[in-house]
Amino acid sequence: MKVSLDIGAPSSLWRGLPRARAIARETIAAAAAESGAVLREGVEVSLCLADDAALRALNSRWRGIDKPTNVLSFPSARGSGLGDATMLGDIAIAYETLAREAETLDVPLADHYRHLIAHGFLHLIGYDHETDAEAERMEALEARILRRLGAADPYARELIGG
Repeated sequence: MKVSLDIGAPSSLWRGLPRARAIARETIAAAAAESGAVLREGVEVSLCLADDAALRALNSRWRGIDKPTNVLSFPSARGSGLGDATMLGDIAIAYETLAREAETLDVPLADHYRHLIAHGFLHLIGYDHETDAEAERMEALEARILRRLGAADPYARELIGG
């Protein structure tokens, strides 16, 4: 199943990752395949390549946390009768936080970006990490997705969503 990816880049900072759009498409395809998710034909994901200010505003509005974060996911209202039935949801990523974390973790920027995209996509299809069991399941799947893309296991060194 092919997932249609609509990518917007309101922040010029993303020029620092020249293949950002191609990497996103590869990662979403790998995440859809590795997860085994049964998706509707023509399902769409929206990706916003933003900056810390935008993610801080979103995080404050939707989570009540007044600080930037690396990635936010907004699943569509599936099954509620609202919105487009083919829209899976939205993912937003902050460039500055992504870059800081990649440097701190000493991992390639592109690999950390892949991780955040996979993480965001899994939230859109119903995965979460509220309990230890959920986190283990989600982390194992993220590691498989990243391995499929030739990137190292992101949980060998880090925790996400903190």
